[in-house]
Amino acid sequence: MASNGICDRVAIVGMGCTYFGEHWDKSLEDLLIEAANEAYLSAGVDGDRIDAYWLGTMGRLSGLTLSEPLKINYKPVSHVENFCATGSEALRNAAYAVASGAYDCVMAIGVEKLKDSGFSGLVVQNPPSDGSSPAMTAPAQFSMLAPDYFEKYGVDPEVGKEVLSRIAYKNHCNGAKNPKAQFRKEVPMDAIMCSPRVADPLGIMDCSGVSDGSAAAVVVRAEDAHKYTDNPIFIKALSFVAGPAAGPLSQDYDFTTFPEVVASAKDAYQQAGLKNPMEEISMAEVHDCFTPTELVLYEDLGFAERGGAWREVLDGAFDLDGRLPVNPDGGLKSFGHPIGASGLRMMFEMWLQLRGEAGERQIKDPKIGLTHNLGGAPGRCVSFVSVVGR
Repeated sequence: MASNGICDRVAIVGMGCTYFGEHWDKSLEDLLIEAANEAYLSAGVDGDRIDAYWLGTMGRLSGLTLSEPLKINYKPVSHVENFCATGSEALRNAAYAVASGAYDCVMAIGVEKLKDSGFSGLVVQNPPSDGSSPAMTAPAQFSMLAPDYFEKYGVDPEVGKEVLSRIAYKNHCNGAKNPKAQFRKEVPMDAIMCSPRVADPLGIMDCSGVSDGSAAAVVVRAEDAHKYTDNPIFIKALSFVAGPAAGPLSQDYDFTTFPEVVASAKDAYQQAGLKNPMEEISMAEVHDCFTPTELVLYEDLGFAERGGAWREVLDGAFDLDGRLPVNPDGGLKSFGHPIGASGLRMMFEMWLQLRGEAGERQIKDPKIGLTHNLGGAPGRCVSFVSVVGR
């Protein structure tokens, strides 16, 4: 990929994040106000200081969704969508706008209100097509990762189920330490393994939940960062790719990888100058919409050798005290997945960890963090990878 990147040219100087969960008593506008105000306070600014906004949310028609509740006076508000990576897309656009010199101080913000909408995730009205697209639910599509992975690498299905359950167990253990997570209880392994099946081999506990939430970031040029905070975090890489959607049509696609993730990770590592992500990355937030997704992502992102991630899961390599903690905040598994907010929620954890503010889940001396967001389905998706550091 011919991607020049913006390594160390842009910094995040303030962030805000609501509690993710069942906000029956709050509107989408209430959540936006809460996240924005926390981000303003974090950066030591008010709305007058922000030059432009990027709003990530599903199915809204314009920037008025943000400008009305925040009482934004005649400033640009861009509404963006990119499947489940919508929040990350808002951040990417905001960061590039600052790096270009067009604006000095901007905000990226994401939000979704799903609990009282009747929707459990991304709602897409597919246009008329040739009929070759699979008519399957999201759990069914992602469940196909597991048996193909187990067969390809010789993993007994019962051991494989233990591996998937171990991923959910890890994320719930981390989420239990996070006051902003929706699910804050550790869940025993046997309860996870015996949870009712949704799409074999996935049980309910292999699937991320449904929630409402919002998160926001204030972004400035790197040379201005210390005017706002003593502890900014710097963007090393932002990579976003859309694939050709050929997986479901290809006889060669085996559901043990996301080619789009491999491409965006390679691009991000090149932008950031990382040679060995397995050793150089301190922690990662990845898109664990379903447990086999996280398993495959370990290998696509270069955190484990091909065919070796399942053993590393059982060895605790990706636990909070492992060699490379993944989803230290609890991930989608503990937070649920309010579409437009998830990517920025992941970045919020990087913000806390790199500043030493993550409380009892704080990782010792982290230097480089990664966030990963995807949208779509295996073989037919978009993928985002960011690398950030102190």
